[in-house]
Amino acid sequence: MAGDTTSRQQQPGMSGWRLVGFIALFLLFTGAGTWTIYTQFAGRNFHFDDRLLNPWFLVAAVVLLLVYYAADGLRLHYTLRALGHCLPFRHIFRLVFINIFFSNVTPMATGGGVAQIWYLRRHGVRLGTATAATTIRTVLAIAFIFTVTPACLLWLDALQGMAILDRIAGLLALFIVLYLGFFAVVLLRTRWLILILTRLFSTLRRFHLISARRHKRWQFHMMREMTRFSRSFSIYVHGPRRFVLLSVLFTFVFLVSLFSFPALIMVTLGYEVDYLTTLGLLFVTTFVMYFAPTPGASGISEGVFGTFFRGLLTPGHLVLVTLAWRFLTIYLGMIIGLILMQVELSSGRRRTRTGSRPSVTGTRDDPT
Repeated sequence: MAGDTTSRQQQPGMSGWRLVGFIALFLLFTGAGTWTIYTQFAGRNFHFDDRLLNPWFLVAAVVLLLVYYAADGLRLHYTLRALGHCLPFRHIFRLVFINIFFSNVTPMATGGGVAQIWYLRRHGVRLGTATAATTIRTVLAIAFIFTVTPACLLWLDALQGMAILDRIAGLLALFIVLYLGFFAVVLLRTRWLILILTRLFSTLRRFHLISARRHKRWQFHMMREMTRFSRSFSIYVHGPRRFVLLSVLFTFVFLVSLFSFPALIMVTLGYEVDYLTTLGLLFVTTFVMYFAPTPGASGISEGVFGTFFRGLLTPGHLVLVTLAWRFLTIYLGMIIGLILMQVELSSGRRRTRTGSRPSVTGTRDDPT
């Protein structure tokens, strides 16, 4: 689950110093990953190509960015609509950038879900709906990525013969099965998971690893959140068909637009691009990033990208394409998200001083 934030509605669950620390780690790992590409894969070659300043490329990049950001916002919008809540678009698209920022400065994107729920709660979405919407949105993307990745590993020519993939292919397959299996149980057989966790907590209590008070509290919160999410997912599945289908469609558009940036950059630099190959490589890259322990998969994402694309790019362009890809898809959104986050916190402080509170509008009965 994305987390319980009832006690943290005034802040996204992170102190200023912790946030600064995570940003510093992000920059450190990003630098390390880029340096690894430069020294190990690019042979210490780097060449800035002014074709990336070509007006045609800049216009195309802006258009693709608009599609990418719009699809990201619309997939959440229609997920919320399927759950019976309508949030103004200005809040939806602010959340797009706030989520990009937080999900990339917290390990394994854990802060992204918490920040989304915090923001939705501030703007009138109830906890059960906010938790379900952010989690369902993530599950939809995971379903696409984890379904396509095995096909890419098996049939994509650019990945054949890579020693690292040969060594970890079995482990990747196991991760895919476990990940999809976990979400299948959470979504379809919630009681099974409740039973497993209940027995786990009882075992921890029996061996005096947790106190009776903590056992009771964990048990209560686990059952409450599992039940809430299960009911919310049922509402989503049985919600208006057009909203469910549109949430799936815009998830697909979001992923395809996100994975199209390297192809656009490579075409601009004069490469003959196999579009399906670049899409497949980005699916696998993103799959690996889901298991990266660094903030926003920083360092690891650059290293994996460099490993996969070094056979398609000249050494002088490898670092350039990697940085351009990360700037367009991550760094730019993070900068916008940081600015919007400061604006949101400032407006929250003003509302606190004036005593006003956000209203709940456009909602049907909450599943909680």
